[in-house]
Order: sequence, then structure tokens, then C-alpha cells
Amino acid sequence: MTMLLAPLACGDSDGAASESTAASDASSTGTPGSSTATTAGSADGTTVGQGSTAATATTTTTTTTTAGGVTSSGDSTPLTTGPKFDQAVPDGAPPVSEGCSKVDFLFVVDDSGSMGDEQIALNNSFPGFIDAIQATLGEVESYHVGVVTSDAYVENELGCQEIGALVTQTQNGQCGPFAEGKRFMTEADDLSTTFACAGQPGTGGSGDNTSMQAMYTAVGPAFADVGACNEGFIRDDALLVIVVITDEEDDYDNPPGFGYFGSEGDPADWYDAVVTAKGGVEENVAVLSLVQHEEPNACPAQNNTDPLLTWFLAVRIMEFTQMFTHGTIGDICVNNYASFFDDAVSIVGDACENFTPPT
Repeated sequence: MTMLLAPLACGDSDGAASESTAASDASSTGTPGSSTATTAGSADGTTVGQGSTAATATTTTTTTTTAGGVTSSGDSTPLTTGPKFDQAVPDGAPPVSEGCSKVDFLFVVDDSGSMGDEQIALNNSFPGFIDAIQATLGEVESYHVGVVTSDAYVENELGCQEIGALVTQTQNGQCGPFAEGKRFMTEADDLSTTFACAGQPGTGGSGDNTSMQAMYTAVGPAFADVGACNEGFIRDDALLVIVVITDEEDDYDNPPGFGYFGSEGDPADWYDAVVTAKGGVEENVAVLSLVQHEEPNACPAQNNTDPLLTWFLAVRIMEFTQMFTHGTIGDICVNNYASFFDDAVSIVGDACENFTPPT
């Protein structure tokens, strides 16, 4: 088998660990839609997601504007501009939300060769994040927590070694079925312990980053049937929180000449696929992306003269994230994600407060 060197990426102790390029030959299990979503930017660089309901919200962020685009940092404060709960509801209008009572968390974890330090940082930060979520969302009665990897995960159990299938088995051993006998974690689990297993899938995955395809496949119908790998995970009446953690771009021909193609579709297609999975209600989704964003960041300096020594900005993943009303971007290369997740709690809380029940 021919082994290819993949681009070095930030995060390992020396800042320049090489990517594993174990080829993933699994076929795709779903293709997102082709309709188009747009974003609008204000003069100060704040991105406003274009939702499908009358209620809208903006998110103020600390941003850096360059010729390459606008990137938000993790310290985001949501500003709600939607309807107040004590306002009268016109005849024929959809019911006013009383907040969400269920939350589905999907963690999309890059398992390529440079992600060792980042997976450790994620697992160190997760207990504080979930504790803060549970303390903030006091009315939430039910949590689903699932993990997928950025490719077809070969360490998973037989029958679910496909992209978008929830992780129940890693190099750490058997993680699930979990407390309720499902392939995802719930409030019945000791989440700090179970996530430490599923949320650290290792670094043996492909260098061809297809995080977005894993994401939209996981929330779509491909594995949702009875007996399928993700049965019961995504619920129509739950807020969906997507956490993306990758130190690479999801893009074709990246780096040039390596035959990498990334996920099928483009950011607008990925957006449409996720919103469709939530019944067309964009505000019922929160997206938290830890990626390499525009400078300043903690990532190694760019080296654009040698494709084997180049770290790529996650331009397409950032574009996808900024399409959502409740979307924020943080720095993948920092040593600790606690600050990012602390700020993300308020975004999730705002999304839950303004949740629109399915009709």
C-alpha cells in the first residue's frame, strides 16, 4: 500500500505533526440538497444568518476582517431580536416557544493524524461544558450526545464503519451501547466518562477531511431507520447543537495534487441539509466550530511555499457556520477550549429559549 504524506497541521506538541493519509474507500451515504442559502454582513463585520422563520437574531463577536473573509472568535454574546414570550400571538401564527426541553448534541471530531492534542483538549473541556449546559438549561429534560469522525471510522463496530455513523467503539475499547442501550449518550450516562471514550477516536483516520459530510449524514435519514447505526438520535422536537472540531479545511484538492476531494457539496448545500433535518427551522440549530480561523490565532505561521508544510484556513467550514443565527467560531490551536465553550453556553441557551416547536 502506498503511503502519502499529508499536510502538516496545528495542534501537536511541535506544531508540525504529519497527517495520516489512510485512504477511506467507503462510499458516501447521502448528498445534501442543492438550494442556496445566503448570509448578510453588517458594516462592522458581524455575520447574520438567514433563517426561515420570522424571528431573527444576531450574534455579536470579536472579529478580524481580512481580504479572505470575516472570522468570529469564541467570545460571542447573542442578542435576541425575535418575539418576546409575553407578546400576544396573532391568529394563525405558529405557537410561541416556551424554550426547548430536549437537546441533541453532535460532536464531529477530526480523527486525522495531526489531531492528538486537539482531541485531548476537547475531552478536558467537555465536562465543564456539559455541566454549564445542564446548569443553564434548567428546563431541559433530555440530552442526546453523539460523536462522529471526519471519515468512515474503521475502529467502529462492524456494520457501522461508515461515514456519519455514531461512534461506540474506539482504540480505547468499547464505549457503548450506553446507559439506555443506545448508540448515543444520554443524561443517564456519566457523560464525562463515556465522552472520554467516544470523543477521543484517535488519529488513524484519512487525511482527506470530510467532516461536513459526516455531519450532514449523521443528522439525515441515512442511518435513522429502526436498527440502523443512528436510530433515535436526532429528534424533531429537540434543539440540535453541532460541534465541529478540525484543524483542516474541508475542501477538494487540498493540498493540490493529493487527490483529496473533501465533502460532497458546498457550504450552502451543507446548510440546506442540516436545516432540512430540522424541519426547515434554521433557528433550531446551533453550530459551534473549532477551526483554524483568520489571524490572529494560535496556529503555526502559514507556509504557502510548500504544500506539505501548509496549514489551511477552514474557509468553507467558517462560511457554513456563519450562515446560522446561532453560530460561532473558535480557535482550534489554543491549548484549552474552556473559554470557547463557556461563551458557547450562552449561544446554546439563546437557541433553546427561542426554540420553535415542530407543527
